Amino acid sequence: MNVSSASAESLRAALAGLLDGLPPSQTTKAVDRLIAHYRGTTPTDAPVLRDRSDVAAYAAYRMPATFEAARGALEALWAAAPEWTPGTHTDVGGGTGAASWAVADVWEGGPRSTVLDWAEPALALGRELAGGVLDAAWRRERIGTALRLDETDLVTVSYVLKELTEGDRTALVAEAARAARGAVVVVEPGTPDGYERIIAARSVLIDAGLTVAAPCPHSGACPIEPGTDWCHFSARVSRSSLHRKVKGGSLPYEDEKYAYVAATRFPVRPAPGRVVRRPQIRKGLVLLDLCGPEGLGRETVTKRHGPLYKQARDAEWGDSWPPADQD
Repeated sequence: MNVSSASAESLRAALAGLLDGLPPSQTTKAVDRLIAHYRGTTPTDAPVLRDRSDVAAYAAYRMPATFEAARGALEALWAAAPEWTPGTHTDVGGGTGAASWAVADVWEGGPRSTVLDWAEPALALGRELAGGVLDAAWRRERIGTALRLDETDLVTVSYVLKELTEGDRTALVAEAARAARGAVVVVEPGTPDGYERIIAARSVLIDAGLTVAAPCPHSGACPIEPGTDWCHFSARVSRSSLHRKVKGGSLPYEDEKYAYVAATRFPVRPAPGRVVRRPQIRKGLVLLDLCGPEGLGRETVTKRHGPLYKQARDAEWGDSWPPADQD
């Protein structure tokens, strides 16, 4: 089934009437509980989304942001391997299917997705939202050490590892690597502990024989000294009136911070370097914080660099650097 690049708009349209009929107080309580879980540090072995109101609140509160974060990670994979197109996709712990919507957005007319989650209310709502738009199957599975995946081209594990014990995380990522014929993409919140989970997942993927495609320009050790900083990126999320109602505030957008790793079983062209902080634009110059094969560094681009200066002014956090026509 062909899904156009307008799937973000399709998703917003599907979400538009989601909270109709639910008492505002019930929705607010569900959102508050989900925020507390999202910001907490205690893994759970029970589904976070318990009923229809929980799932509706989650979809309105979190789905647009997780969609944008997953899309950012998947676009980086696509940039490293533009000739590759997955035919099948497994969305592990996919809940209402944000990562599957993102896969369909990056690969237009994209793969057949299978969404696995242990919360039946989330699967039911995901199926409802995707009806007639996504080519997807929805299956209840316990996400943990015992999970066995069918072979597939692409596996996504998006905003899942936080909910698992350390042992289950390692087992799940190893199973994703085993099942993936092509690529694995893992996305977590852009927090220090989210970054630590991504670094651990990255090590498991490399040990399983995969090559890092993004965001890193290499498959060597991360140059960030543990405890001093963390690698993360930012995605701009448009906020609909529904989104603003559920989350509060009046701005038409918000920024979702996320961390990720994409790794493949086929050759890729990783970025020569990666912009790892928001570029600092000063009078007549741009400061770029970069991660490259030689480690972390800062590059100063001035007007004297000619066309490169304009490209530096247009560069965004997470972009490959230098541009393709300059490297």
